[in-house]
Amino acid sequence: MKKIKKFFKIFFLSCLGIFFLVSFYFYLCEFIHFDKKPVEEEKKEEEKKEEKKEYHLTLGMVGDALYHTGAYADGRQSDGSYNFDSQLADIKPIIEEYDLAYYNQESILGGTELGLSSYPTFNSPQEVGDAYVNAGFDLVSLANNHTLDKGERGVLKSTAYWKTKSAMTAGSYDSLEDRNRSHIGEKNGITYAFFAYTDTTNGIPVPSGKEYLVNVFSEEKARADIESVKDKVDVIFVSMHWGVEYTHTPTETQRKEAEFLASLGVDVIIGSHPHVIQPIEHIGDTVVIYSLGNFISAQTGTNKRVGLLASLDIHKTVENGNTTITIDNIKGDLVYTYFTSNYKNFRAIPFAKLNNDLLYNYQSIKEQYEKIINQNDSSVIVGSLG
Repeated sequence: MKKIKKFFKIFFLSCLGIFFLVSFYFYLCEFIHFDKKPVEEEKKEEEKKEEKKEYHLTLGMVGDALYHTGAYADGRQSDGSYNFDSQLADIKPIIEEYDLAYYNQESILGGTELGLSSYPTFNSPQEVGDAYVNAGFDLVSLANNHTLDKGERGVLKSTAYWKTKSAMTAGSYDSLEDRNRSHIGEKNGITYAFFAYTDTTNGIPVPSGKEYLVNVFSEEKARADIESVKDKVDVIFVSMHWGVEYTHTPTETQRKEAEFLASLGVDVIIGSHPHVIQPIEHIGDTVVIYSLGNFISAQTGTNKRVGLLASLDIHKTVENGNTTITIDNIKGDLVYTYFTSNYKNFRAIPFAKLNNDLLYNYQSIKEQYEKIINQNDSSVIVGSLG
């Protein structure tokens, strides 16, 4: 009997000991768990706060490449081929400094096989495009009033050429499938979309069912394009061929279309067609460059030979899962199309490299055009290149 009691006593004490040990173990686990959890969460929160990433992108923009007879004849070599690198030699070092660089190819690049021509229906050597790509341009607008100068055949020659190049083009296509291709690019961790439209085709009708040949602007078309990418990219660039030729003042239509595009979330509107400089200004957070003017052409008159080199900086900050985009350092500098009286030696020259032999009274002219650039927006930095 004593042995049985002793056994139960030992058994009871053993169970009690095991119970206390197990209880202590779970208590310890819970203590460690609850004690450690806030530390781990606090550490994760601190790490999350420290995950701030910044990205930076520069964009440079020049105006119309409009190749009249004098301008393309100047590129003809002794063997009959064409080379236009010398025309861009003075501007190339500047363009190469930008992460992205834009221009408007005003005269269609149908090439020599199609027959070169000048005003009023242009067709230029495809070697023009070679020189611009070599100089660092990688965003090219093909939507303008001369896109249909050589009809569908000209567009097909042009688009076939550009498909062999690394530059992103917009505004003219060889098919609906081509028009519906991606207009999205990425540089330095910043994604962008690029579209181009024109308000006019000089009265040349767009072939029915082939509206893809040139993007004629409409609010419906622009809205559909922009809505398709706005949630996929950080910034949106739109090239607009608009306004009235040879006037420094934006029209009411330009302003209305700019306001509409700004309302859709377009970040930068790049204007051309007037062939002369118009102001840069903001509509909300949208940067609007109403007209870059000519870049290279054989048009005479100082107003048509002074073009705008615009540039800006894009900043992207990602912090705590939130992305912020800001655009600043908006600049307006001047470029002069130099050529001799017999239409030779064409060169796009930054005003910083000019002298009175190249352009008489160039300093006074510089001041005049810089006033046009920021007459409506004093935040624009003018004359940064000298």
